[in-house]
Amino acid sequence: MTIVVPRHGEAGPNSARWAEALGESLAGSVARLESSPTMIDSTFRTALLHVEARCTVDPEAAELETWEAVVSAMQVGSALFAVTGATEGTVECRINRETRALPAVGPRSFADAGNWLTAFWLAIVCRDQKRMTQLCQIPLERLRSPEGEYDEYIYHWVDALQTYWLQRPGLVEKLTAAIEGSYPEAVSATPRDLLQGVLYPPINLFHRFVRKDEEGFSQALVEALELHKAYWTADEDRAKDPDGRIALGPLALACLAHDGEIPLAVESAYLPKHLLQRSWLGEFPT
Repeated sequence: MTIVVPRHGEAGPNSARWAEALGESLAGSVARLESSPTMIDSTFRTALLHVEARCTVDPEAAELETWEAVVSAMQVGSALFAVTGATEGTVECRINRETRALPAVGPRSFADAGNWLTAFWLAIVCRDQKRMTQLCQIPLERLRSPEGEYDEYIYHWVDALQTYWLQRPGLVEKLTAAIEGSYPEAVSATPRDLLQGVLYPPINLFHRFVRKDEEGFSQALVEALELHKAYWTADEDRAKDPDGRIALGPLALACLAHDGEIPLAVESAYLPKHLLQRSWLGEFPT
């Protein structure tokens, strides 16, 4: 039996125009990156907002414009780590259907573990294995932020994902450290409701995935979506926030499961159907 988890928040009368305006703003920001590469952080935020706006008006990602938005966000996220990983010269990055020579900017505080996870989720959703590998080759120390900004579990979590994708030894130990480090009593920088509702569920899903626990994965996916919904509807401000329109981490893990032929007994606009089923893959070079 398929379980349906309805998404909160319907498109309003101005939602389509807002999505279009964000797309235009993003195109302008991308065009300026070759002369203003340090703006890539704000460009990434705009790209993510554009994805959320597109998914608001197109919950199944049935329109090409939504796929274009997701691909652009993935490209900008990967470019963010490419330009901050170089200290001189330029880096060739394909963004918005063009290959661009972006000047290196060297290490920046925004090239952190949080943005790494977002960029990695997008690369998984786009099934871009080359970018997944490039992101996983980034040394963990490059992603560290000043003490107190992130709890230690996030670095174990990134380490576990990199270890899995690059087939390095020690996955069990690293994933165990991520799980134990995300216990409520072990964290201090992360709000408990954010941890429980948004940040921990992908770790649990990944644990089920690597164990090939098909039944457990489906159950954990339903739970992840219900927790996501509970977090993003806890108050009026959150309910209006477009960040909650899709569950990016669970979506990425569901894409891995789908491609691994793990049956998914859940449907939800939090997991846009045509992103999950890779319907647009190969539509244009990414």
